[in-house]
Amino acid sequence: MSLQRRLVSIALATGLVLTGAGCAKDEAKSGGAGAASTLKIGLLGSLSGTYQAIGTDVKNGFELYLKMHDKKLGGHPIDLKIGDEGDGAQTAVPAATKLIKDEGVLAVTGIVGGGSVAAVAPLLSEAKIPLVGSVGRPELKDLSGVWTTSFMSSDPGQSIAQYIKDKVDGPVFAIGPDYQGGYDEVGGFTNEFTKIGGTLANANGKTLWTPFPQTTNFLPYFSQIKSSGAKAVYTFYAGKAAIDFVKQYKQSDVKDLPLYAAFVTEGSVLQAEGDAAKDVYTVCNYSPDLDNEENRKFVAAWRQAYPDATPTTFAMASYDAAAVLDRAIGAAGANPTSQSINEQLGKLGQISSPRGQWQFGKNHAPIQKWYLRQVRNDGRALANVLVQDLATVGA
Repeated sequence: MSLQRRLVSIALATGLVLTGAGCAKDEAKSGGAGAASTLKIGLLGSLSGTYQAIGTDVKNGFELYLKMHDKKLGGHPIDLKIGDEGDGAQTAVPAATKLIKDEGVLAVTGIVGGGSVAAVAPLLSEAKIPLVGSVGRPELKDLSGVWTTSFMSSDPGQSIAQYIKDKVDGPVFAIGPDYQGGYDEVGGFTNEFTKIGGTLANANGKTLWTPFPQTTNFLPYFSQIKSSGAKAVYTFYAGKAAIDFVKQYKQSDVKDLPLYAAFVTEGSVLQAEGDAAKDVYTVCNYSPDLDNEENRKFVAAWRQAYPDATPTTFAMASYDAAAVLDRAIGAAGANPTSQSINEQLGKLGQISSPRGQWQFGKNHAPIQKWYLRQVRNDGRALANVLVQDLATVGA
């Protein structure tokens, strides 16, 4: 957090945020007499680095919604300005500052890393520009202009804890990466699991944290799991770390222990993991095989636009970010401002989504259902196949 505070202080001291606020108030170009004005929206995502695949899904999901709606939100043509978040706060802050200062965006969406969210949110708050995040979000003190269409980072683990306690006869080992996203994702599970009477196999009952991003060899950690007497493992990794973890898990002495996780098989990493991912259980707020009208429409459009990729929860949440901005901008009047868009975001109520119905809770994150999936063959290809509903979290 000290790094984030320094980055924010530098941006504030140079006057970049305040200058950006003025740009955001210049509502952008008119499309001509009687035409709706063109609005600038910023999308910040990891388009390089460890989480490039997730950032690409975020970009593609938002752009798909625009493509399906004549490149308009709320009746206004959209000029989408894209910034590269990179691997964290050090690159996310300058990219966000550029969107605020140079581009004069009315709202920002995306942002993959929890640390990036924590660092960028104060800049947007100072500029009074709303953030509609579309990947997991950490706890923040000031939520006045912060919304997420995905989830709180602790929600996945919380929603699967009861299921694991009921299914596993014995202690569970918790392991994850030592950064904000890992703390939140794995912490959501361990806090809820121990609260309901579950036992962790970890020494002293504390999660084993692996150095990020330098950890590529997980075998020594698997030896610790083996000696702990654990009957199952719970984890969270994403990107290349997820591929390394899953592949090495199947080659280790703990390969027969059930593996439960958040996101380790989500998206393109599943193809890279191959057969090593078979039978892995994951918790997610979305599955492409959900049977509802919005999902059928979303999946059909996605497969036409991106035939070589499977729609992920990250793409779906970014698609939903465009959908909620569409409604909020449409309700903000003929000349939307950042402030009027933010005000309307808080009035949306129920939202129809590929994941099913959801709405913003008091913490400005979705109240939504979570699902259990298992990696199985779906025809000749591996897929995260829906197993059952888990719990509704976020109320």
